[in-house]
Formats: sequence, C-alpha cells, structure tokens
Amino acid sequence: MQYRIDFHCHSRFSADGVAEPEEMVRVAKRKGLNGFALTDHNTSAGIDYFEQIGFIRKDGLAVDNFLIIPGQEITTKEGHLLALGIKLPDLKGIPALDAIALIHSMGGLAIAPHPFDYFRAGIRKRVLDQLPLDGIEVFNAAVTFKRCNQKAQAYAKERMLPMISASDAHDADVIGTAYTVVDAEELSLQGILRAIARGTILEKKYISPKEALKKTWNNVFRFRSRQGAIRSLGKDN
Repeated sequence: MQYRIDFHCHSRFSADGVAEPEEMVRVAKRKGLNGFALTDHNTSAGIDYFEQIGFIRKDGLAVDNFLIIPGQEITTKEGHLLALGIKLPDLKGIPALDAIALIHSMGGLAIAPHPFDYFRAGIRKRVLDQLPLDGIEVFNAAVTFKRCNQKAQAYAKERMLPMISASDAHDADVIGTAYTVVDAEELSLQGILRAIARGTILEKKYISPKEALKKTWNNVFRFRSRQGAIRSLGKDN
C-alpha cells in the first residue's frame, strides 16, 4: 500500500522551529499525509513529548492510522545529517562517519539532507563520497537555490542511493509542501523505513516566498531571543 510521508520536519523543540507538535499532526492529516518524521536539530525533546502524550508508540505502530517517525537532524562536524527511526542525544559536532556508525548500530537510517546547499550546512561532495549513506534528500522544499536539489538528485542517481523529498518544515503550515510516497506492507516504523530502499515517488513543491520570508524571520527572532537571554544571564552573574 502507498503511504505519503514527510521525512524532514521541525517542531518548536528545534532552536529555529516554531511549530506546535499537536498542530503539526493536525495539518499533516488535513493535507492527506500518513505520517512525518520529527527531525529537530540536535535534540529528541520533541520525540519525548510525542511519546508522553501518546502520539508515538514504543512498538513502532501507527497511532490512529498516523505515524510519527522519531528522528533528528544532527549538526555533524561536516554538516547536517538526518537520522531516521531512532532517538538520539545531542551529538552536535560529531564526525559524520561516527554519527552514521551509531545510527546504523541502533537500526536507523542515515540520510543526507540538502547536501549541495552549503548555505544551510549541506555536507560537501568530497565528504559524501566517503559516507555509507542510506539515502539522499534530493528535493528540499526550502532549499536556497533550486540547482542544489538538481545536483542532489544527480548525485543520488550516480551512487544509486534511495531518494526522498521533504518539506523541511519549521512551521506547521509548511508540512507536506513536499513529501515522499513509499510502498510499504504496513504503516509502521519498520515498514516505512524498509520501503525507502525499495524505491520512492517524489512529490515536489517549493515553499512560497511568503513562507520563506516567515522562516527567515523566525530564525532571526529566535536568534535575538537567545542572545537576549544570554546577555541577561551574564548580567545576573
């Protein structure tokens, strides 16, 4: 059976995310998705939250016919790396090769997101060539330049790696702008992860200029808020 999955989404638990977890689920269902991967930057706090409110099952089965895949976008030493299917601690700064070894030891998948978008910490080709990846994000709806997606797809074909398309949503309304269709035997964590290697259908659509501007503003706002908190802490000390 075919399932529509957005494999790259961020919640308010990401340093640059503003999406409320429950709203993410509501929007995804309204748009016809069967699930999404929560891939917050360097944290699994959002996964913990979804588990606490009963939206993620320990056995990996869907909840109310909807699947939230645990994951993380790791800021490795060489750039960003998606871990899918597992819950990780903060690994910021870890070498990408070591991160993949850990991901594989835990039964997860390692996917390179926006690999040729160097403005957004994409891993460079000379490093990618050395990594035992499980797939490439060949279409990122929020990519800086469209040619970055084109290069990513050409690279995935060259290495014969599985391909995914994703929204990279940091706001709930953006979820499902782009997504991946997989053919799986069941809507479960292992069923969906196994299906990626068998081939995917890529649903591609870019975020609008308005959504891109909102994403940039959210980043600036969150950065300024963090800087203000740091300055306040310094004064208190």
